[in-house]
Amino acid sequence: MASERKSILLRLDPAVHDALARWAGDELRSTNAQIEFLLRRALSEAGRLPGNAARIPRRGRPAKKETPAPESPAAGPPDD
Repeated sequence: MASERKSILLRLDPAVHDALARWAGDELRSTNAQIEFLLRRALSEAGRLPGNAARIPRRGRPAKKETPAPESPAAGPPDD
């Protein structure tokens, strides 16, 4: 059973929001994901991240599967 994610209203100074949104874009995250990432990091550094906290769900495109390289023809003498 997946735990339900909590929704909250967060009021930010517009300049802080803009800086956070730019940072999130640089990290290829949404602003919401960037906020959660930063909060989790702060909790962890303070020794306050609960051990039972679920991992952040991966979003975006699935990872590319490795495809084998096409076989090259057997090397032989060049055609002249």
